[in-house]
Amino acid sequence: MAPSDIQVDRFGLTDRGKVRKINQDQFLIASMHKLMQIEHTSLPNHTRDRLQSGAMAHLLLVADGVGGSAAGEEASGLALEAVAYYVTTSMRCFYQLENGRESDLLDELEEAVRKSHAMVRSAAASSPELRGMATTLTVVHVLWPRAYVVQVGDSRCYLYRDSALTQLTTDQTVAQGLVNEGVLSPDAAEHSPLSNVLSSAVGRDINPVTSTVLLTPGDVLLLCTDGLTKHLSAKQIAEHLAAAESAESACRALVAAALSAGGTDNVTTVVSRFF
Repeated sequence: MAPSDIQVDRFGLTDRGKVRKINQDQFLIASMHKLMQIEHTSLPNHTRDRLQSGAMAHLLLVADGVGGSAAGEEASGLALEAVAYYVTTSMRCFYQLENGRESDLLDELEEAVRKSHAMVRSAAASSPELRGMATTLTVVHVLWPRAYVVQVGDSRCYLYRDSALTQLTTDQTVAQGLVNEGVLSPDAAEHSPLSNVLSSAVGRDINPVTSTVLLTPGDVLLLCTDGLTKHLSAKQIAEHLAAAESAESACRALVAAALSAGGTDNVTTVVSRFF
């Protein structure tokens, strides 16, 4: 299926929750277009069509700030701004898939995340009130039919396909690290206090992890902060995505369910449906 034939339905929603005084979560949804409008040329039609290609990419971002007072909110905001700026000023992202250079695109996205890391660290060093601030950051760049994912921290990206929910990212927490080493079982890690301790974060120690997934019509991508996943199981998340008739209704249902289950943290969801 050609990229121009794909319809995309996207929506994002964030809530402070019932306990926290400040919402330190941030999200961003954007579309980027490559378009040249040729007014007059001697070139043949097939060349003209190629040059005028209205290729479109989608950018989905979620960040969960870490720090006291407004520091976490500042960190998550700076991270999103830095990534968005870098991506929009680097137009090469529209050509990587066409040229079969996926690794270059992933390298560029990882570089965008590292730029955000540098910006957050610089801001933290400039103000005592911001010292020690950090944030998770999950980036998804969709250039149909592929989604390119970069993750730092424990905000997650899921793929919902054919009634099955698959977690595309792996939490970068101390507890998950112990699971990887065989010290803790996944169930023990889920209930461990170390599940809330990040082993990688923008603004502190950073270890971006990249991955790629091939999308098909009917797929749904979900980005979320841990304010959702600490209250809803994978099964519950899948049920809400299955029942939703739009990206907006999915986001609203998921956030409402997290709030009903306690709302102990800020909760953010970004849903993108492809059909």
